[in-house]
Amino acid sequence: MIQISDYLNLDDILSDEHKMIRESVKDWVDREVIPIIDDANQKHKSPDYLIKQMGELGALGSFIPEKYGGFGLDQIAYGLIMQELERGDTSIRSTASVQTSLVMYPILEFGSEKQKEKYLPKLATGEFIGAFGLTEPNHGSDPGNMETKFSEKDDHYLLNGAKMWITNASICDVAVVWAKDEQGKVKGLIVEKGFKGFTTPETHKKWSLRASSTGELVFDNVKVPKENLLPNISGLKGPMMCLNSARYGIAWGVLGAGFDCFNTALQYSLERKQFRKPIASFQLTQKKLAEMLTELTAGQLMIHRVGQLKNEDKATPAQISMVKRNNVNTALKVARESRQVLGAMGITGEYPIMRHMMNLESVITYEGTHDIHLLITGLDITGIAAFK
Repeated sequence: MIQISDYLNLDDILSDEHKMIRESVKDWVDREVIPIIDDANQKHKSPDYLIKQMGELGALGSFIPEKYGGFGLDQIAYGLIMQELERGDTSIRSTASVQTSLVMYPILEFGSEKQKEKYLPKLATGEFIGAFGLTEPNHGSDPGNMETKFSEKDDHYLLNGAKMWITNASICDVAVVWAKDEQGKVKGLIVEKGFKGFTTPETHKKWSLRASSTGELVFDNVKVPKENLLPNISGLKGPMMCLNSARYGIAWGVLGAGFDCFNTALQYSLERKQFRKPIASFQLTQKKLAEMLTELTAGQLMIHRVGQLKNEDKATPAQISMVKRNNVNTALKVARESRQVLGAMGITGEYPIMRHMMNLESVITYEGTHDIHLLITGLDITGIAAFK
């Protein structure tokens, strides 16, 4: 079977460790994810048993220091892991991405030593499942106007509000929740399953991310111990730093979905015959294939460079925003073109294309919509905020 995923020999700039990590995740995806994911998607069921396996694999908290249960890997390794997971399915990558960048990362960066020691090792193994509470029913692209609030009492905080479209919500053991204090400052709180008044209703009837647990985080006078406040951050800078890490991982991940669609279309075009010859021999099919590979390769070059900058702690939020927007858009276009190559067969569960396409329809919206990321680039190059 023909597989093209490195047209410009980018493997030459990867270390042996990078390639070994990628291959181990690839093997796991081929063995554990690919055989079951279409059935899980069709049944709208999340294969939650895979989470602990991802912990054993090192896919949860890959860049978290080893002293806290992580693997201490660099940002390129993190990206390669996300790419292989999303080749399997966006739902699998989303679970790992949320756990790593949106739950473990803020605890590492903004938490107390006690919080790090309590939560990070269990999150790294998948014993604890984490969720990230920022988006609200009335506030998605405008988190500054969030309505979730907490007030200070004698020995605890009292948290009220709701978060929506939360990955891992219904299965989470802990949630990093962003809310406003009595002075209107955004702070992070670690909310645990079992806190009275904390509920996590699941979102049903999704056409996208059907193998992922999505839901709400609802807080009705939830008592949160004062020791669960993230002490080292205040303001929207905290959740935005988390989103930068997650968006970076997304920009890698979607290439996995894109290449899976492209290679499916390539193989099909070589096997499918019309007018007594393979459809790969027709100019329009070759045009589709050549353009898909070109755009995916451009996306690889962009994210490799941003990965290098991340390793040097030089990547800007605007650079990450640009590559997230570009690569998601590219992957979605590739999925649609690949579906065209397969014709009617492209909509069946026998092939992964429609599943990837529908998942990518969520990715192009979450963690910054396609249009908001465009305006972030606009702000960076003009100095003028068009979304305020």
